[in-house]
Amino acid sequence: MSQYWSAVVHGLTPYVPGEQPKLANLVKLNTNEHPYGPSPRAIEAIRAEAADTLRLYPDPRADLLKAAIAKRFGVAPGEVFVGNGSDEVLAHAFMALLKHERPVRFPDISYSFYPVYCGLYEIAFETVPLDASLAIRPANYLPNGSAAAGGIVFPNPNAPTGRLLPLADIERIVEGNPQCVVVVDEAYVDFGGDSAIPLVRRHPNLLVVQTLSKSRSLAGLRVGFAIGHPDLIEALERVKDSFNSYPLDRLAIAGAIAAIEDDEYFERTRKAVIRTRAQLASDLASLGFDVLPSAANFVFARHPGRDAGELAAELRARSIIVRHFRQPRIEQFLRITIGTDEQCAVLVAALREILR
Repeated sequence: MSQYWSAVVHGLTPYVPGEQPKLANLVKLNTNEHPYGPSPRAIEAIRAEAADTLRLYPDPRADLLKAAIAKRFGVAPGEVFVGNGSDEVLAHAFMALLKHERPVRFPDISYSFYPVYCGLYEIAFETVPLDASLAIRPANYLPNGSAAAGGIVFPNPNAPTGRLLPLADIERIVEGNPQCVVVVDEAYVDFGGDSAIPLVRRHPNLLVVQTLSKSRSLAGLRVGFAIGHPDLIEALERVKDSFNSYPLDRLAIAGAIAAIEDDEYFERTRKAVIRTRAQLASDLASLGFDVLPSAANFVFARHPGRDAGELAAELRARSIIVRHFRQPRIEQFLRITIGTDEQCAVLVAALREILR
């Protein structure tokens, strides 16, 4: 604490990012990074952009990147917003579209940055409990005679559970809340779900947010985007230009365009992760774990006979890092990122030894 801190800072509970440990022979399965590197075309585009032009500011609107995203998803460039990772895009959405007198609603077990944004921007919020199977129930997001929400946000697939909400249920939530914006956070959708982007044309209150950090293997480049009605995009642009007019540098724009355009590499590596996920879920089940159905690049699992915190500690002693959330309802679960086949085999062998 310091006398120089503002009242806002005194009251903040910051987001805690996944650990980036420096251990020898590390098997890192805790932060949902892609196990395979970026598209070679993206690497080459970044190298080509590392030139004398770095002395010049990048395009503040990143129009070439917006055009590439618009072409990829069949929307207009005016329906696309880009930012420094999807976290920044979400942060702008909270300020531009979710800050109202009525509270914003999101799941009680979900991306833990949501309440952080609410604290930073002084936004009232309500958490909506997941059901007994840790799934989102669409009916719980409909007004049903009670006070309407000031905004709704949830990941699909949800994090850290990995459970997927079908598009029909998403549309039910969007149609049932015409008074507010519904933000669907699709950081993991490419690993097993259908994007809600096609619904944008029918629903002016829907904003879909994605990232290149996961399925495009560019977590180190920091590029995220949103697709929605032009009115929503304008609101995001107004907030962005009141905060940082140049959120994406020249390297990020070039690499992101190349990654978006390399569909062959995207499909090949995405499907590899999905195959490994199925094998890992099967292996964990054979060891007695309860594994939630996952449409993400991670699985959420618990062992009925062992404490999750102790398992995480024993894995760490073997230089294998997984994510353990000390949070009500999920404190006995481990979130395990899908690594390479070799990394997952090392994990399973270690768990077999520990459980023995």
